Amino acid sequence: MDARLLEILVCPVTKAPLVYVKDKQELQCRASRLAYPIRDGIPVMLEEEARALTDAELEALK
Repeated sequence: MDARLLEILVCPVTKAPLVYVKDKQELQCRASRLAYPIRDGIPVMLEEEARALTDAELEALK
């Protein structure tokens, strides 16, 4: 994931910053508790495509 792109992207729900999780290929948002997938190198920033983060995943973002 390009660092410059990550600086620009925000959660479409909360406008909060995102955290790139390389091993899961997704962008996670602590504020909305959502994880957005990255498919073929392209972030899919649609709420309908996001999955809910577990409590354990949220703790890992701290």
